[in-house]
Amino acid sequence: MIRSVPYLVTFALLALAFPLASAFDPSALQDFCVAVNDSSSGVFVNGKFCKDPNLVRVDDFFLPGLDIPRSTSNPLGSTVTRITVDNLPGLNTLDISLARLDFAPNGVNPPHTHPRATEVLQVLEGTLYAGFVTSNPNRLFTKILHKGDAIVFPFSLIHFEINIGETNAVALSRFNSQNPGVITIANAVFGSNPLINADVLTKAFQLDKNVIEYLEKQTWWNNNN
Repeated sequence: MIRSVPYLVTFALLALAFPLASAFDPSALQDFCVAVNDSSSGVFVNGKFCKDPNLVRVDDFFLPGLDIPRSTSNPLGSTVTRITVDNLPGLNTLDISLARLDFAPNGVNPPHTHPRATEVLQVLEGTLYAGFVTSNPNRLFTKILHKGDAIVFPFSLIHFEINIGETNAVALSRFNSQNPGVITIANAVFGSNPLINADVLTKAFQLDKNVIEYLEKQTWWNNNN
């Protein structure tokens, strides 16, 4: 018993040193946790408050209109319509979300990354050229996708799509996150707020500083809705 005292003291010190330590269960502990912007609900899970289960309705799991074509009248010629926990609250804690992608001919979804998800993209109409780049040494994988084809963009890797057909194209993406996030490379590098110091980008891209300053003055379109 005497020899066990130091271990008990050590355990107690560790407990005091890490008062915010927590554990989690890898499996769901309830059927659902419909997101609600109401702190009085009292249960805060995965960035959202849970709606009282007795007040949950089928419309919390329903979102119409995904079949409606979106406008692609913008500089990129594409629009991404995201279906996440923010507009479909029943997705909360379920680790899944969707996006509809509309492309005009030659429309592009520029190089970007989803910091919290892997993506599976399926072409519903048209022909897309799509690809992703690995981490260093930055190997490029590309494929021409036709109607019915699918491609996987691994977790957080930079990827892109462009419509190489003569007609509009439509795709549907699935993500293993209720809120995958998106970082569009050009927007982040040249359109951050505040701007990245031009000297940093001049050195990083090995370009004339005037070129960097020109790029930073441009309007970088966000095609995500």
